[in-house]
Amino acid sequence: MSYLGVGVSPGNVPVYHGSNLKVIDRRVRLAELVLRCVICGLAILSAVLIGTDTQVKEIFTIKKKAKFTDMKALVFVVIANGLAAAYSLVQVLRCVLSMIRGSVLFNKPLAWAIFSGDQIMAYLMLAAVAAAAQSAVFAKFGQTELQWMKTCNMYAKFCNQVGEGIASAVLASVSMVVLSAISAFSLFRLYGDNKEKSSTRW
Repeated sequence: MSYLGVGVSPGNVPVYHGSNLKVIDRRVRLAELVLRCVICGLAILSAVLIGTDTQVKEIFTIKKKAKFTDMKALVFVVIANGLAAAYSLVQVLRCVLSMIRGSVLFNKPLAWAIFSGDQIMAYLMLAAVAAAAQSAVFAKFGQTELQWMKTCNMYAKFCNQVGEGIASAVLASVSMVVLSAISAFSLFRLYGDNKEKSSTRW
């Protein structure tokens, strides 16, 4: 007897049909591939927007050039996005290789490595975005208590491009959080599969 793709063995232990598992596996791998490509593209876009952003302002015959290295938080964002792009590219190649072979390349050590890497990158990107967002607020609105000026009043073009870069970084970090949840599912599913195999007859 089966219900919604679940068969019941004589011992009343749920057994998932292999075809359904393959469909789920293909969808998970496709979602992972798409997300990793999105993260790679957004991270590169963010790093390029912030890293190449400059503006020269002349104040009382003195020229001052604004660049991302003037703010340590922006340097952190560029580095974090560069690492995320490189990491995602490596993982995209792994996903493509897995799909070409038509088999899951996962074993527990590899699954743990991917899960740990995704978690580290998610926390790193969230920390970088949080630091950059705080610095952007100070640059936009200033801090009168500390006599910090509204920098964006003088460097409007620079701030606008930095804002676009931070927005891309936010999207990339959110995608990385979703991806870390997928890698967690892929990891802990291995333990569930082993439990089912040990308690059922095929």
